Parts: sequence; C-alpha cells; structure tokens
Amino acid sequence: MTGLQTANAPSHKIVIPHFVVGSLAFLISMILLFFTADEWMNLYFSPKLIAIVHILVLGWATMIAFGGLYQLIPVVYETSLYSERLAKLTFIVYTLSVIFLSYAFWKASFSQLLFYASLLMFLALMLFITNLILTYRKRTKSDISSKFITTALFWLALTVIIGTLTALNFKYQFFNHSHLQYLKIHAHIGLIGWFVMLIIGASSILIPMFVISHQTNTKSLNKSYFLINIGLIGLSINWFLDSNKIIELLMILSIVLGLLNYLRYVYLVFKSRIRKILDTAMKLTFLALIILSISLLISGVLTGFQMMNISKMSIIILYGSSIIIGFISTIILGQIYKTLPFIVWLKVYQPYVGKFKTPLPKELYSEKWLKIQMYVYLIGLAIFINGIAFQQLIIIKIGISLFIITATINLVNVLKITFHKQKLTTIK
Repeated sequence: MTGLQTANAPSHKIVIPHFVVGSLAFLISMILLFFTADEWMNLYFSPKLIAIVHILVLGWATMIAFGGLYQLIPVVYETSLYSERLAKLTFIVYTLSVIFLSYAFWKASFSQLLFYASLLMFLALMLFITNLILTYRKRTKSDISSKFITTALFWLALTVIIGTLTALNFKYQFFNHSHLQYLKIHAHIGLIGWFVMLIIGASSILIPMFVISHQTNTKSLNKSYFLINIGLIGLSINWFLDSNKIIELLMILSIVLGLLNYLRYVYLVFKSRIRKILDTAMKLTFLALIILSISLLISGVLTGFQMMNISKMSIIILYGSSIIIGFISTIILGQIYKTLPFIVWLKVYQPYVGKFKTPLPKELYSEKWLKIQMYVYLIGLAIFINGIAFQQLIIIKIGISLFIITATINLVNVLKITFHKQKLTTIK
C-alpha cells in the first residue's frame, strides 16, 4: 500500500464502519437466501428475493464500495474528501434506508412502505453523490481511472432515479409500460454502470500498485470506457423505447468488447508484474476477473435465447448470480484485505513508525482463515451455480451453506482487524 497517499485520507471513523456493516449485511443476506432458496426454482419477480438482492447490492457491495471509495479519493482526485461530516450523516441515513427498503420488499408493501423507503434511499445516495461531486470539483488530477469512477457516480445517480420512479409508480401508476421493463433498465445500469465502471476505475489504480507493475499503456482502458458507456446508453434507450433486437444485440456486443478491453489491460499488468507471488487477497481479485469472463459467456447464451424469443429463467438467474455473487462479491472479498488492514494499521501504528517495531498490515488478520474462506467460497459458488443451472434445490442449499460459512469467516476477520489491539516491540 505504499503507493497510497495518506495526507488527505479521511478519518478512520468514516471508513471502517462501512466495512463492518457491509460484512454483516453479507452474512444476513446469505442466511435469508438459505431459507428462501426454493424461490429460485420457479419465481422471477419474488418480493423476498428482491429484498435479498437489495441487501446484497446495497447493504454489502455498495456499502463496502462507499467505504473503499472514501479511502481512495486522495489517489483518484489528489485531494481530500469535501465533507467528512456529510459522509458520517450519509452513512447513518444510508444504513437506515437499506434496512427500510429491504423490509418493504420483504413484506411486499409496494404501494405503501416502498414509497417512503425509496425516498429515504434516494436522499442517502444523493448525499453521497453530492459529496463526491463536490470533491471532484477540488481535484488536481484527471486520468482514465478518475473518469471511470466519476462516470460510475453518474450511473449511480441514474440508477437511484429510475429505481425511485419505479417505486413511486407502484403507488401512482404513471408509467405506460410494465414495471419489469424499468426494473431491467434499473438493474443493468446499476450492475454495469455503477459497479463494473467503479471496479474498473478502482482496480486500474490498485492492481498495478499491489502487484508492482509499471504498465502505463491505457489504450485498452480508453477503449473500454468508450465501448461500455456507448453500449449501456444505447441499451437503456432501446429498452425504454420498445426493444429492437438488432440494436439490443449491437449494444450488448459493445459492452462485451469494452469488458474484454479491460480484461486485456489487466492481463498486460499481470504479465509485466514484478511481484510474482500473489497473496490470497490478490488471488481472489484475479479469480473474480475469471468469473467476469464466464459471466460474459453466460450473457452471450442469454442474448442468443432472447434473439430466438426463448424465455429461459434459469439462464437469467444464472447470469445475475454470476455477476452479483460471483464477480462483484469475489473481488470485494479480496480487496477488503488490501484496504481495511492498512486503514486500521495507520490508525494504530503510524505515530510509532521508526520508534518501535510494528506488525505489518497483513498481520492484523488471519491469512490462514482467509485461505479457508477463499476455498469454501469458490467451492460454494461452483455448487450454487450448478444447482441453479440444473434447478436442484438441495444443491443450491449446499452452495448457500458454504456462502454462510464464507460470510461468517469474513465477518470474524473484519472484526479482528477492526478491534486490533496495539502490539509494539522495542527496536534493539
């Protein structure tokens, strides 16, 4: 982590709670998923599954993303966060809104509770976006990585606007099309525009740093940025205006080519790396990128079915699962251990550097248990994906059981890092 600037870094009191609450949300979502696993077998629009998906996407993935992004701001924009007080307020409002929104979906209160929960979520996300946009205005640096992250904020804003309008539509019914049409736009803008764009922007900074690579050719990243955004804009407009299958295929192809250009960039970084031996956290990061490649293949199969007017719900669910539980969650499970230990280490040991012998950031958690967590998770993912593909409830539940073990180990490790007790040794 030596490449990270710390002078402008926000207080640990802002960042650390996001990792703790996010990890708790991951465990809760897996437990709830276990007890509703049968709904994966025959339902697409299930209130309970939508609640679980929102806990995963908002409570787990976005919560961790917020915490990580606050810490990454000094690198991305070379400036401090606009307002730490606003960040603290955002965390409180956002946590409450995730709970409220998930409960509204769980109870299927679409015309009552969902209306108020969506407005609270809208407020929370607008507070976050405002803070980051005002930080962006103070920037002294602008490169392709910062463009990805700033554009991801735009897509996040659009995601929450469409989501809020869809929720309001349940109460006032002003949309002409089915709400499922808008939910499809909402989901893809959120997953690709917000998460994938954010991950590309952040990883294009962090991966070269962690593996020590001096790969500076960003042509592939520039192509990726252009192709993904063109594809996502075209896809969203096409779906909004009554889907044309040829245009849909071309826009999906643009997104896929954009992701392939990103993967090419990562391959070049990996190939030119100086640090040949990868730790467990980085292994998880690169495994996530392999899973992304598999997700692209699944999306190709799904597109083929749609072009032939074949409805294959198992492929749709497989595609969503491979993105959310596969790619996004795997990369988060890796990067938590490259970020949180460093933040806690700075809090506990920075004043004593050079005066005492201090542990390394990686010594703040159990590497042994992280390895166990990785293997349990990957086995669980393979079993879970097979269960969905062949529609076998018992196999799905076995996979989810392994996810629960993974989430438990992760939460214990995160708490171990968070509540680390100072250990200083006199320099001899």
